Amino acid sequence: MKTGLKSITVVFACLLLLPGSLLGYRNVVVILADDHALDVTGTYGNGIIRTPNIDRLAGEGITFTSTYCNSPICSASRQSLLTGKYPHATGVNLLFTPFPDEGNLTLAEHLRNHGYQTGIFGKNHWNNWVWGPLYQGGIPSHGFNEIVSNIEHRLYLQSLQRDPIEIECYDRGKAMEHPAEGMNWRVLPHPVRDEDSEGVFLVNRAVRFFEENRDKPFLAWIAFHQPHAPFYFPLEFAGKYDPADMPLPTGSPEDDRWIPERFKYLTEPHKRGIIAAYYTSTEYMDRNVGLVLDALKSLQLEEDTIVIYLSDNGYLLNDHKRFEKHTMWEEAIRQPMILRVGTGLRPGEQEDALIEYIDVAPTLVELAGVEPMPDAQGKSFVPVVNDEQQEFREIVFAEYLEDNLAMVFDGRWKYMFTTGSRDLGIGYATGHGPSGIVHRLYDLEADPGETTNVAQQHPEKLLHMQKLMLGRFMETHPDAVNCPNELSLIGKLVWFCEPRDIGVDQSQVDVPVRVFN
Repeated sequence: MKTGLKSITVVFACLLLLPGSLLGYRNVVVILADDHALDVTGTYGNGIIRTPNIDRLAGEGITFTSTYCNSPICSASRQSLLTGKYPHATGVNLLFTPFPDEGNLTLAEHLRNHGYQTGIFGKNHWNNWVWGPLYQGGIPSHGFNEIVSNIEHRLYLQSLQRDPIEIECYDRGKAMEHPAEGMNWRVLPHPVRDEDSEGVFLVNRAVRFFEENRDKPFLAWIAFHQPHAPFYFPLEFAGKYDPADMPLPTGSPEDDRWIPERFKYLTEPHKRGIIAAYYTSTEYMDRNVGLVLDALKSLQLEEDTIVIYLSDNGYLLNDHKRFEKHTMWEEAIRQPMILRVGTGLRPGEQEDALIEYIDVAPTLVELAGVEPMPDAQGKSFVPVVNDEQQEFREIVFAEYLEDNLAMVFDGRWKYMFTTGSRDLGIGYATGHGPSGIVHRLYDLEADPGETTNVAQQHPEKLLHMQKLMLGRFMETHPDAVNCPNELSLIGKLVWFCEPRDIGVDQSQVDVPVRVFN
C-alpha cells in the first residue's frame, strides 16, 4: 500500500513538471495600465470610480494588496517588469534611456525561445527612437513577433473619413499655456469617437492576435496609455464625473518643501477638474479591459490563459500636494495587481504578501510551465499564488535615479534616501534648488499617510534600513564590485544613487518650468 502511494506521488510530481499547456495555463495575457493609482479602483475600496471590469477580474482571481513597482517612472518600471531585473541592472533608470537589447533577456524573448508567439499592443517606452537608424540590423524587437503602437493608431485615424466633431474637445495645442490645461482640468473629451479611439484600436489588434494564435501558446502584452495625462477619453465618455464630487487630499506641512513649481499655481477648481478627468480616463481604460476579458471568453481561451492586471506605476491626485508619480509615496509605488490563473484558482481572494515588480516575470514563467529566466533578479511568487506560504519578501526596493532617490520598505517602516545633488528633474523643479542629502523614515502603521518623518526619533531603525538598502544595491547592482571600500555607508548610497544610463544626456531632457500667473 505504501509503495503504491509513493508511486502515485511520484507520478503527480512529474505531472507538475510538464509544460504549462498540459497544466492548462498555456497563454499569458499581461494588461498594463499607465499611471493607474491603486486606490482609484473599485476592488481596492474606491466608492466613486466605476471599474466593473477590473473588479470582475478581481472576483475571478487573486487581488494583491502589497505589490510595489521598482521605479515610479514609466520607462524604468516597464523594463523591470519585462526582464525581472532592477532598473540599475537593466540600464534603464532615466525617462529617455534606450532599452539596451544586449544583456537584457525579456519575458517575450524567453517565452518565444520556448515556442510562444508574442505580441505587444500599446505603449512600450523602449526609447529606441533615441538611436533610431544607428542600430545594427534594425531596431530591436525585444522578443515580440508583433508590435502595435500608437503610431499605427494615428495612421488609422488619418485613413478615416468621418463627419467633423462639433463639440469642444481637448486641444493639445493649449497644453503649454498652463499646467492645468495640460492635465485636462476642464474634463474635455479628446476629438475622437469611441469606435475609433486608441484603446479600442489596440484591443481589436490584440483580439486578432488571439484569433490567429489560438492553437499556439502566446504572450499578449496589452499596454494601455490610460489614465496617463492628458487623461484621454472619447466623446461618449464625456460628463461621467462631476469635479465637485471628487475627493481632494490635503497633504501635510512636510510636503511643502518638495512641491514642484508647476503645481503651485493650481486652484481648487483646477485640482478637482484634473481628478475628474483622471477618473474618466480610468473608467474608459476599464471598459477596454472588459473588451479583452470578453474576447478571451468568447474565444474559449479562459481555461488556458493566465491574465494579470497591473500598472507601470501609480499617481498622486493632490496627495502630498502634487499631481505626478516621481516619488516614493504609497500612491506612486504601491500598485494594483490582480492575477487570474485559468478560471478556478482562488477566485475573489486577497493576498497581502510583499511583492516587487521584478517578481512578476519569473512568476508568469513558472505558471506557464517554462524553465526559469536565467538572469532574472526577481523570484517567483507561485508559492503565494498556491496559498502555500504567506510571507514572501522581507523588504521591497525602489529607485528613481532621475532624482537620486531610493526606497526600502519592510511592511511597516519605509526609508527614503536622496543625495539631493540636483533640484527635481524632468520639469518638476521645486525652485528651492538642491536639497543635499535627506533621510526620511516613516512608520506606516502609525502614520499611513506618510505625513511625519521620524528619522531623528528612531536612529537604530534608520541605520537598519540604510543597511538593508545598501545590501540590496550590493547584491544586485552590476557595478557593485567597483564600489569604493573607503566610502562610508552613506557615501556608498550616494555612489549607487547616481544614474549610469548610456545614451542619455540628462541636461538635454531636463525641461525648464515656466512661471504661470
